[in-house]
Amino acid sequence: MEYIDYYKVLGLDKSASQEDIRKAYRKKARKVHPDLNPDDKDSQKKFQQLNEANEVLGDAEKRKKFDKYGKDWQHADQFEEARQRQQQAGASNFGAGFSGGGQQQSYSGNFNDDNFSDFFEQMFGGNARDQGRGQSAHFKGQDFNAELQLRLSDIYTSKKQTLTVNGKNIRLSIPAGVENGQTIKIKGHGGPGAQGGPKGDLYISFSIVNDTGFKREKENLYKEIELDLYTALLGGKITVDTFKGQAKLTVKPETQSGMQIKLKGKGFPKYKAKGQFGDLYLTYQVKLPKNLTSEEKDLLKKLKSLRS
Repeated sequence: MEYIDYYKVLGLDKSASQEDIRKAYRKKARKVHPDLNPDDKDSQKKFQQLNEANEVLGDAEKRKKFDKYGKDWQHADQFEEARQRQQQAGASNFGAGFSGGGQQQSYSGNFNDDNFSDFFEQMFGGNARDQGRGQSAHFKGQDFNAELQLRLSDIYTSKKQTLTVNGKNIRLSIPAGVENGQTIKIKGHGGPGAQGGPKGDLYISFSIVNDTGFKREKENLYKEIELDLYTALLGGKITVDTFKGQAKLTVKPETQSGMQIKLKGKGFPKYKAKGQFGDLYLTYQVKLPKNLTSEEKDLLKKLKSLRS
């Protein structure tokens, strides 16, 4: 696997704090996002590397492994296990040597990317045997993470979209009703495996931008409706917008401001439940008239005297 210096990708050094990493990722993501750089052929690759850098360095445990083992950080646990087995087998000093495949190899306690990789190959690659198991070790490739931004109006119905990941086009089916922040896995579209292991997976997180006048809570929708004073007092017919088309409603006389009604089945589609929808909740907000004429004021005074 090609070594990528994730600190360099983010423009940081190893002394950077977790907050520095978070800020650097957000700043660079806006600059290199493929949708914002349609003429840059390398933008997809840059954005992918940026996501990888954020995934690894943004996680304290993964960052610790990356700092110690470089490009082989994903195999740190297996390496540590092998070292412990070697010590338990009677090695008085791990740096004194490792016997594998009939050859003796000596390594110091500190490794850089190159000699650690060589050591790792001696332990797990080729004809080397996993101590205590008698078989070659195979490791799954690195998982990739990406973010896909969609509008709320885009996911009212199921749709297909083509994504380009590492130069390969992936035809993705996006079910209606997907949630903001929801993550799906596409098997086998991550990094290459080590020692004949399977490829990693691609995890896509959805960022849903609400481009409508509705508030969404899972499959239910919410909206405020202005109601004029006279219709609120006397009742009447009104037309309201739903997410799909318009609906005619009958307002009851003496409707109070803040009253909520439910339109069953007029909400958002339920995730992976074909033909099933949530409800639409409408809250009436009574709007008082402004710029009253003298005649209107007189009439209201008469009404007030009648009510009292």
